[in-house]
Amino acid sequence: MDGLGRRVLVAAFDGWNDAGEAASSAIAHLREAGEYEPVFQVDPELYFDYQYTRPQITMDADGTRSLAWPEATLLKPTRTTRGTQLWLLTGVEPARAWQAFAAEFIDAALSHDVTGFVALGSMMSDVPHTRPISVFAGSDSDALRTSLELEKSTYEGPVGILSVLGYAANEVGIPSASLWASVPHYVAGHTPSPKATLALLDRLEDLTGASLPRGDLSTAAAAWEASIDAAAADDEEMTEYIQQLERTRDTWDSPEASGDAIAQEFERYLRRGGEGPTKPGRDDPPSPRR
Repeated sequence: MDGLGRRVLVAAFDGWNDAGEAASSAIAHLREAGEYEPVFQVDPELYFDYQYTRPQITMDADGTRSLAWPEATLLKPTRTTRGTQLWLLTGVEPARAWQAFAAEFIDAALSHDVTGFVALGSMMSDVPHTRPISVFAGSDSDALRTSLELEKSTYEGPVGILSVLGYAANEVGIPSASLWASVPHYVAGHTPSPKATLALLDRLEDLTGASLPRGDLSTAAAAWEASIDAAAADDEEMTEYIQQLERTRDTWDSPEASGDAIAQEFERYLRRGGEGPTKPGRDDPPSPRR
């Protein structure tokens, strides 16, 4: 646990990095279960395209209307604990000036003595909803990979803001890691995935040593899986497709499967530019995973 220190910044963003809303929901769950206060926000005029991420009109219980602008916010826990403290960074992926955006937040992290950085993401993958959610856990830090048993990605190509922030953190001496959950592509765009959120929180707890509340996520995950089962039962083609994914996944879970298989899945996702697969034979051939 010493690899990330005792003050760890956990980041997730809406948009490309957030299939099935799994990563942003994990941050929202942590925020709701704890007590946090904002310590830094960027100026939305500098980083967001309002035609892409529009401001929202909201109304309170008294009928008063207010305008909410896209934001990205750094939050700190209001209570000091003896163990690992998780700080949160959440918001909308910026549309421009990513280097300046990352620099602002990394400077804020340094000013508050943040000791580690963990990026949470979720990706659409050709995996079945009936099996455990796989989570890619990686780092560019040799020390972190050794101490926390993480993978090293060999991916080259386009990335999202999480990778930019992780790179910026490493550059100033804040060790960083990333966790990416694989969300079944045939449901990722239609409903939040509490099962993937739960998998991210489980892995985050392993990584940081922080004790994380789960609330009713286990119940919500079971209900999510049951609802997909019910929908698939009325669709013979979908049932057959899911069974094919199950057979493939069971092969990946076998002792003979490659140890870096989840890393390969993550890299395939990035090469597609964040777009999930559709049906077998219409995307890259599946690589072994675990």
